[in-house]
Amino acid sequence: MEKSRVLVVGGTGYIGKRIVKASLAEGHPTYVLQRREIGSTSDIDKLQMLLSLKEQGARLVEASFDDHRSLVDAVKQVDVVICTMSGVHFRTHNILLQLKLVDAIKEAGNIKRFLPSEFGMDPARMGNAMEAGTPGRATFEEKMEIRKAIEEANIPHTYISANCFAGYFCGNLSQLGTLLPPKHTAYIYGTGNVKVIYMDEDDVAAYTVKCIDDPRTLNKTVYLRPPQNILTQRELIAKWENLKGIELEKITVTGDEFLASMKDMEYVGKVGVIFYYHIFYEGCLTNFEIGDDGEEASQLYPEVHYTRMDEYLKRYL
Repeated sequence: MEKSRVLVVGGTGYIGKRIVKASLAEGHPTYVLQRREIGSTSDIDKLQMLLSLKEQGARLVEASFDDHRSLVDAVKQVDVVICTMSGVHFRTHNILLQLKLVDAIKEAGNIKRFLPSEFGMDPARMGNAMEAGTPGRATFEEKMEIRKAIEEANIPHTYISANCFAGYFCGNLSQLGTLLPPKHTAYIYGTGNVKVIYMDEDDVAAYTVKCIDDPRTLNKTVYLRPPQNILTQRELIAKWENLKGIELEKITVTGDEFLASMKDMEYVGKVGVIFYYHIFYEGCLTNFEIGDDGEEASQLYPEVHYTRMDEYLKRYL
């Protein structure tokens, strides 16, 4: 069976570069969108990453979100489009740039599968979780706006719900505001017994690429829930303590105390607090069953040997 040609938009980013590598590893002719605007000295890291991906076998396709025709021409070269544009800055509305990509895919008319930039919590399940005006709500609303545009255009699609990237949530034992494990004290959110899903970023990429030609994932949400990585915060901390041979002091933070901590924070900090609250206090990643409109990745692809979090944590020793 001939491998689908894959275009990755946002291929120099945190998850994008991993998806490019996973696509190449699976034998897909892999293209990476190179924005025409790149070239200033501030773009040096992106340019070097693009050149590195090219050396690994990716093909660079020049286009601009300000030039509809260039996007259409880029899309016409492939069968699958995966977008990994970051919404991490929240107020820059990067996510909504995908509306231009949707328009290009619709006009091109040749795409067999589009995977928009999601890769976190399922925004379809967050509509009632946040009040209007709550920091972070706009992120979910914008992702749902992209979904609406995709479905109204009848574009074949798959949505990826990858839950918590381990680099942001595991290595720090889920301590907000740091990326490294605490040396002496760990803050416990509520009881610390809410189930959370931690994912190695390379595994996210591997599962994502597996989905693109699979008829079982067409027009569905794929949830990444490998069973060994569904852990409470206390279980995660215990893994680190066992590896390190230490016992951390644990301080419990109530839900009200946690929300109160964002009072004097900047907007981005407030968004982080709200997201943590829904994950660690309300259990938004695991408090539902996957319905007929979804699939679970580790069940679909048991051949993927995913990284367990005790293995992931060893890099921090």
